Amino acid sequence: MRTLLRLFAIGASLVIVLSFAMFAADQGAKGRDEQLTQLQQEAGTPAPAAAAERQRERQHGRVREVIEDANDFLLKPFVGVAPSSNPWVARSVPALLGLLTWGLLLGFLANLLPQRRREIRDWRTGQPI
Repeated sequence: MRTLLRLFAIGASLVIVLSFAMFAADQGAKGRDEQLTQLQQEAGTPAPAAAAERQRERQHGRVREVIEDANDFLLKPFVGVAPSSNPWVARSVPALLGLLTWGLLLGFLANLLPQRRREIRDWRTGQPI
């Protein structure tokens, strides 16, 4: 259970970081006018509405959309925490809260779970100590 929880925490953190990196790359590649249009269409926020989700699916490939869908699921509890018209704030605050929750807290919880003790053996005889 401990290993499974730790793997989930690492996987969730990787999904959030990958999704944010792809978002940052998209934002860096677009001009200011395109960013304003994207804000009006709500496609730049995590866990967008259904219409914006379909538009995003048409723009990106299958692998990227799987990562974005997993990110939407992981960040859904944090979307309304910092409402902002700035896409960087709207995206980075939920990502930071998601990393703290899924990565740090679940990793800490995994360390608190009991671990199976290994038998210690004498290196000379191979007998248990």
